[in-house]
Amino acid sequence: MLVLSYILVFLYSFCILLLFIYSLAQLNLLINFLKSKNQTDHSPKFDFKNANEIPIVTIQLPIFNEKYVMERLLLSISKLNYPREKLEIQVLDDSTDESVFETKNIINDLQTSGLDIKHITRKIRTGFKAGALKEGLEIAKGEFIAIFDADFLPQEDWLYLTIPYFKDDKIGVVQTRWGHTNRNFSILTKIQAFALDAHFTLEQVGRNSQKHFINFNGTAGIWRKECILDAGNWQSDTLTEDLDLSYRAQLKNWKFKYLVDVVTPAELPVIISAARSQQFRWNKGGAENFRKMSWRVLTSKNVPMKTKAHGILHLLNSSLFLIIFLMAILSVPVLFVKNSFVDLALLFNVLIFFVLTSVIFFINYWFTFKSIQGGGFKNFLKYIGLFFTFYTIAMGFSFHNSIAVLEGLLGKKSDFIRTPKFNIESLKDKWKQNTYISKKVSKNVIIEGILTLYFLFGIFSGFHLNDFGLMPFHVMLFIGFGFVFIKSLQVTK
Repeated sequence: MLVLSYILVFLYSFCILLLFIYSLAQLNLLINFLKSKNQTDHSPKFDFKNANEIPIVTIQLPIFNEKYVMERLLLSISKLNYPREKLEIQVLDDSTDESVFETKNIINDLQTSGLDIKHITRKIRTGFKAGALKEGLEIAKGEFIAIFDADFLPQEDWLYLTIPYFKDDKIGVVQTRWGHTNRNFSILTKIQAFALDAHFTLEQVGRNSQKHFINFNGTAGIWRKECILDAGNWQSDTLTEDLDLSYRAQLKNWKFKYLVDVVTPAELPVIISAARSQQFRWNKGGAENFRKMSWRVLTSKNVPMKTKAHGILHLLNSSLFLIIFLMAILSVPVLFVKNSFVDLALLFNVLIFFVLTSVIFFINYWFTFKSIQGGGFKNFLKYIGLFFTFYTIAMGFSFHNSIAVLEGLLGKKSDFIRTPKFNIESLKDKWKQNTYISKKVSKNVIIEGILTLYFLFGIFSGFHLNDFGLMPFHVMLFIGFGFVFIKSLQVTK
């Protein structure tokens, strides 16, 4: 029994230590982010006053069953301010429903206005999104390839704000920051925006400012066509083809330019089933890319050691959920071990690292929140509530995301499941009538319900043992898993 107790405490402590190390890396990114504010951008740029310096651009719109947002997307793209003779638009339509015909009619109308826009369909959706992008690339006219998912709405001057940076012939990608059209729609959209804002400020800026690897985010960015081909083109052996190509390109010494001040608005998933499918794809894809790219990063002779370290931690991002979930599961038996074996009391000093980790994340997220939402005492109070809401619900997703990570690390293949778009503008919109909403409840939801009860048992155990050290953690886990469980059962009618 004592040996088992030691093993439990060791694993629990090891998880806490790993999270603490990761938080230190995030703290380093925060320092980089703050330093970047004092840096002056001296990047060479195309002079668009000279017509000869305006390059031909192809815009690719990879879509699949997007009838609710297609008109909005195409009208937004058609309004982009760029010389028409140097702009090509490819609508890469893999749809299998009636939206194909609706999209074709909209495109026909736009073609009559003189816009060079093509409706490209495939009978066989080989490679999903990556396959569509690759096939479109074969006939693309442009030297530069801009990509937008169906829910993105670039500003009219978007191309003029991004294309000029390709004056530097070593720049392979220009990526912009995502905005959120429905940030305040619900608690779910608020926490998604909160997490994405941290990625698009602290992480992307923190890495890019020090020339560490970053990733093209799948949309709202532009590739140099030569860079895509040089890096091995789009590949569909992972669910995050954007992260895969990003690393292959940077290992070939292509530079990435991240524009934090150029914001491209998009719509966040408004129901938990959509968020779950998106989270699963991102986390499994991240794990697949760790499996595929980590050794190449570690053995690369032209990558500095610090960049390698940040690259490996970047590829391991999704694996954090596995660590968090393991720590959560172990925390209940550890509570009993702590109160049964006095000799192990000193080992529980490791708990302070979990507190420090949380403090570091709290500080990091505050600076990213402040950079977008603004500072001040009132906003700080708003931030505190949002941070703990995010922290709690993120824990509730840890089982779901851990399954995704394990599948990715073990090499289990699965289809690319799209995230349904809703075209949400206000609470009055009848999004529940969306025909793309999945009515199926995953078996994992039942397990999340059991886990909710498990952490409720942990709370009662704390009261029974008169030990409240893990009580805040168990309360957050209970609320987080309870939220995910209940919301997942609320299938729209």
